[in-house]
Amino acid sequence: MKALVALILLVQLPIHKAVPAAPPAPLGCDDPESEAAAEVAVSYINGRSHHGYKFALNRIENIRVLPQGPNNDIVFLELDLLETTCHILSPTPLANCTVRSFTQHAVEGDCDVKLQKLDGKLSVLASKCHSHADSSEDVLRLCPDCPLLASLNNTEVLTTVTAALNDHNSKTADAYLKLLEIGRAKIQYHPVHIVSVEFAVAATNCSAEEAKANVEACQLLPDNQSNFGFCTATMVTHPSQDLRVDCQLYGHQVPTPDIPFLSRPGVTYSQRGQDTSAGLVPGVVQGFTNHNLRLSHNNPVASESSSSEFPTSMLSAKSVAKRAVTKVAQHDKVPRPVGFVPPPPPCPGKIRHFKI
Repeated sequence: MKALVALILLVQLPIHKAVPAAPPAPLGCDDPESEAAAEVAVSYINGRSHHGYKFALNRIENIRVLPQGPNNDIVFLELDLLETTCHILSPTPLANCTVRSFTQHAVEGDCDVKLQKLDGKLSVLASKCHSHADSSEDVLRLCPDCPLLASLNNTEVLTTVTAALNDHNSKTADAYLKLLEIGRAKIQYHPVHIVSVEFAVAATNCSAEEAKANVEACQLLPDNQSNFGFCTATMVTHPSQDLRVDCQLYGHQVPTPDIPFLSRPGVTYSQRGQDTSAGLVPGVVQGFTNHNLRLSHNNPVASESSSSEFPTSMLSAKSVAKRAVTKVAQHDKVPRPVGFVPPPPPCPGKIRHFKI
């Protein structure tokens, strides 16, 4: 009888179900974890770009984290980058590279990056980028007299680079330099006609004096001796003529195991009377004013919309951000105390330099 009463009482006890743990709050674009992931992503992009300049983070547009298991997350980033003055072969740390100003005809990069965070360590799985110069109209609206970027294969640009490199080689007692690629070029038409160019170079196994006898025998140094550099030059053609050249060599750098230095540069411009190194065909940059990051970063799985980790039933990161903005807007309709500042939406993040 006592056993029956105990059973009845046991059945009448309330049943407490385990409450599932609430999912972690989504990361904001300016959270420290997001910025740490962006730093790894930008370092990866610059380390594996084959042409042009290093890029700096301007804004984290979006972040999405997809848990895969204990201490294992997949992270998707959307980044807004800006071109710096440091060529990709420059040993200057990114933190010391200057972002080109808006009036210098800035170049913006848009990148999707897929990372994995395993046991607290971030690694990049894929990247997809494209970069483009700001519109000429935007630059001229703010600075009507600022020179604009010229096509990298513009005849005046090629002529200036040829003259500048020949001028340097004719005056130096050091190694004979060969052209690797033209990085940027601008042409000013009024009141003085000036062509300004920037280009990457590499030392050869010949001295400048030896090259005069047999330039065809001069070859780029092997990886274990490579010495790359960077030149700037301006040529005034009207009303008078003047050429100024400055070339600086970086010194030998130890190449990374997966990316030998000689595989990085390669866009060269063959022109009569101009000696260049072998590389990509000039058509790669024909008619373009900047080197496109897409040439080095074009993996479609870097975007969450193309990733197998995301079922089609899941909301996109843009939907999450849009919902957050709507939620903030709805909160703004509620009466608040004087001086109340509503929280910002989690994404996009702050602009570090300027918006294009």
